Amino acid sequence: MSVLDAPVTAAAPAASTTGLTPIFVRLKLTLLRNGLRQSTGRRTAFIVSLVLTLLLAAGQVLGLVLLRGNAQAGTVVVLLTAVVALGWAVLPLFFPSGDDTLDPTRLVMLPLRPEPLVRALLVSSMIGIGPLFTLCLVVGSVLALAHGLAGIVFAVLAVPLTMLLCVALSRAVATANVRLLNSRKGRDLAVLSGLVIAVGIQFVNFGAQRLGEAGGLSSLEPAGNVARWLPGASAIASVDAASDGSYGVAVAQLLITAAALAALVWLWQRGLVKLMTTPDGSTLAAAAPDRKESGRTGGLSGLLPEGRTGTVVQRSLRYVARDPKTKAAWVTSLALGAIVPLINAVQGTGSVYLACFAAGMLGMLMYNQFGQDTSAFWMVALTISSTR
Repeated sequence: MSVLDAPVTAAAPAASTTGLTPIFVRLKLTLLRNGLRQSTGRRTAFIVSLVLTLLLAAGQVLGLVLLRGNAQAGTVVVLLTAVVALGWAVLPLFFPSGDDTLDPTRLVMLPLRPEPLVRALLVSSMIGIGPLFTLCLVVGSVLALAHGLAGIVFAVLAVPLTMLLCVALSRAVATANVRLLNSRKGRDLAVLSGLVIAVGIQFVNFGAQRLGEAGGLSSLEPAGNVARWLPGASAIASVDAASDGSYGVAVAQLLITAAALAALVWLWQRGLVKLMTTPDGSTLAAAAPDRKESGRTGGLSGLLPEGRTGTVVQRSLRYVARDPKTKAAWVTSLALGAIVPLINAVQGTGSVYLACFAAGMLGMLMYNQFGQDTSAFWMVALTISSTR
């Protein structure tokens, strides 16, 4: 008799409910251990990443502790926590393969209830390099802000709430977009992740230049006052408020994080139920009606001229929307064309000629047709050309 043919007893649901969390914790540890056994390169990359993360986390904790007592400590810590929470929400969209447990569709065939499954996934998600770095950051943040008994009490509550909020935010976003991440459009997002990092580096560079000026930290106070009431950083801000004696504000900020955590867990659970009970695109493909062939009768295609010129233009526009490499090149050109003039204008070095920066970068893409099409360039040229 196989496992699937075994009779289900009344104790089975209770056992699966109470013992699901340690099973998922052991599963996460097994996935990490087996991943390190696959190849020497992967094991080396994990060890190097772990060492660099620990060094960065130790330096960050030391810097936050040294910031204790500074007048701008609350603003810096709150903004830093908000940025980390934003990273937990965004990174699963660009690097979905970094965690094998982010895809809940692998658990569809298992008889699991949503409530214990959410608890088990939430606890098992605390294992990894990312949660370790976040924990060090949060602990360093409360060490920089906590003063007195009230500050310590709120710090004890803020650390687990912030950690749970970051993990629940990451899981809710990944569950809501899991089918997108497993599709071709999801791979397009991975291609565009380099653009997001490049643009982010430009803003970080600009921010570092502003902070290096005299009184640079004071320019962060307006943004810090807003971030104090955002769920990603309000729990840490409550420690600062409680240390200053503003107990009502501290309780309100802590309740904002708790309410946001409850809402994220509810959305995550709802997404899991929908994901595990509705058929995916591969199941509905056979029943879906055949799509009509799109012609050049409407939309932008109808405005294009007939002949080879219109065909070439239409093909180029379709590649912009469908080809990841072409899409990344266009988005990069447009983003840099908007950011470079803006940053130069803010720094006082702007010029009217920078308004043509985006047009120049898009124009340079026209001369890289061979680089876009690679070996298919000659086939395309032969198809749309004449015997002359």
